[in-house]
Amino acid sequence: MIDRLKESAVWRLAILVLAFALVFSLAGCAAEEPPAEEPAAEAPAAPSKLILASTTSTQDSGLFEVLIPAFEAAYPEYVVEVIAVGTGEALELGQNRDADVLLVHAKVKEEAFVADGYGTERRDVMYNDFILVGPADDPAGIRGLTVVEALTKIADAEASFVSRGDDSGTYTAEKALWATAGIEPAGAWYNSAGQGMGDVLQIASELPGYTMTDRATYLNLKVSLALDILVEGDTVLFNQYGVIPVTGAANPEGARAFADWIVSADGQAVIETYGADTFGQPLFFPNAQ
Repeated sequence: MIDRLKESAVWRLAILVLAFALVFSLAGCAAEEPPAEEPAAEAPAAPSKLILASTTSTQDSGLFEVLIPAFEAAYPEYVVEVIAVGTGEALELGQNRDADVLLVHAKVKEEAFVADGYGTERRDVMYNDFILVGPADDPAGIRGLTVVEALTKIADAEASFVSRGDDSGTYTAEKALWATAGIEPAGAWYNSAGQGMGDVLQIASELPGYTMTDRATYLNLKVSLALDILVEGDTVLFNQYGVIPVTGAANPEGARAFADWIVSADGQAVIETYGADTFGQPLFFPNAQ
């Protein structure tokens, strides 16, 4: 009887030892298992394209070289593609929804664009002025005159004049000034280039001849031009720019972000300082309300 009890105790002890060994073995296996990998972080979404239709004058002035990077730094979710054309063509791109937002300078046309439902709203952004430039020897003798007097003398002398002729804001303003002078320009002396502002300045420089330009583009390209500023400061030469988000744009959030940013303190600061270091004066003057 005693032997059986001893044998039973031995078996219980053996079973207990095996149980402890199994527990420690499982614990060791668990400790050796590598930690579970954390799920990989999702890659940031690629920025969406925002199409900005604007004028050749804003492009040729060099403004977009600082303005667009500043906007993209503030809103990295967007990458801006600029289409630089005349204001009339920019408005047409907006009407066809081939652009998301517009930065143009023909206020009457812009207001009609919004009134017809093609734009959600229009806001003033900045201004500069138009000037009449021409050869230093000034064959028509317009230096220092008013715009109407200058255009009258150019027409009377049939001195070479190069016009944008491209339905741009500059051309719209030029046509209005000829009408104010009571002149319908025509003839071999009046050259309708159908080109952007930078190209028209180069053509006038090479002829040589006169032309009407925004001050910013002229100053940016001045070193390559044989043209002087001959007429400036007339109140009719005021040149206002506006921003318009397009109704039904492909990227309405981006259009709204750009329009809000360019009239904000940050956007206006970029405009206010552009050109001051290089040209000794800003090329545009912010005036958002």
